[in-house]
Amino acid sequence: MTKIKSFPPISQTSPSVAKNDKSLSIEHSQQYYLHAATSDNTRKAYRSAVIQFEKWGGRLPCSESIIIQYLIDRAVVLNPRTLDLHLSAIKQWHLAQGFHNPTQSLTVSKTIEGIRRVHGKPKKKAKALRLEHVATLLSFLLSKPESKKKKRDIALLLVAFFGAFRRSELVAINFEDLHWEPEGLKILLPISKTDQLGDGLYRALPNGQAPICPVMALNEWIKSASITAGPIFRAVNRWDQLSDSAMTPGAINLWLKSLALACGFNFTPELSSHSFRRGLSTSAAREKIAFELIKKQGGWKSDATVWEYIEEGQEFTENASLQLMEKIAELFKK
Repeated sequence: MTKIKSFPPISQTSPSVAKNDKSLSIEHSQQYYLHAATSDNTRKAYRSAVIQFEKWGGRLPCSESIIIQYLIDRAVVLNPRTLDLHLSAIKQWHLAQGFHNPTQSLTVSKTIEGIRRVHGKPKKKAKALRLEHVATLLSFLLSKPESKKKKRDIALLLVAFFGAFRRSELVAINFEDLHWEPEGLKILLPISKTDQLGDGLYRALPNGQAPICPVMALNEWIKSASITAGPIFRAVNRWDQLSDSAMTPGAINLWLKSLALACGFNFTPELSSHSFRRGLSTSAAREKIAFELIKKQGGWKSDATVWEYIEEGQEFTENASLQLMEKIAELFKK
């Protein structure tokens, strides 16, 4: 396999350094910005896809016929969405190296389209947390003995749900990103999935009533942990000692599943950190909260995504069959 140039990690060579250090070449600076054009998560996914292609027996660069052979051979093993990702990775590899892109042909497009039709499966979705679920989780936490971990867990639960945060956003929140206002709290997201260019997004959490107020809960956690800088949501060990580092994104999922299991939820395997975002949006839809407000709180760019959540939240209340059943029920009363 011909290797792609290794771009320096962004954290090691910042734009300011690239601008001020005359010893850095133009090529080095260019590599830095090329590296920054793709998110780390996307880069990891592409790297994994290329490795899987090579384990199958593929070699890069490759031909259109090899791509088609790979798709046919893996169609019964891999989800079509996974194969789409593999095609994107192989395409980007060829373009980055200056080779002809073998994935662009009509034959490849038709082959993957046929695989989608034959082997396509519904995408697994995280279970949306309902308001009653959040209330149960909170009640369980409130019943536990006082500790730093208890305060962190309460703050994490309420901020994650009412802020509709992604797990990557939660672990990236720093003390310096918090802006306290008389009406509540504004949290700066320096960068997120829907803000890859780092323009900066704010998520507002209004003041509420104890014990369900995320603003109060977060303030209590920060004070108890004596956090004055750096990550807000940090790991806490069994001795209730606080780490200097933020929780990992994976730890958010494990924490939620563990909490749900302790509460006896029978849908624990279906939960993930995305359950907070789905939960906020679908719960808001059930309460007939306006589309614009739901979209704004979750920071969604796509209207289609928001409408999907709204339809899910109202699939029983805004239902033609329900209205017809009510009409028939009236007939039986006569």
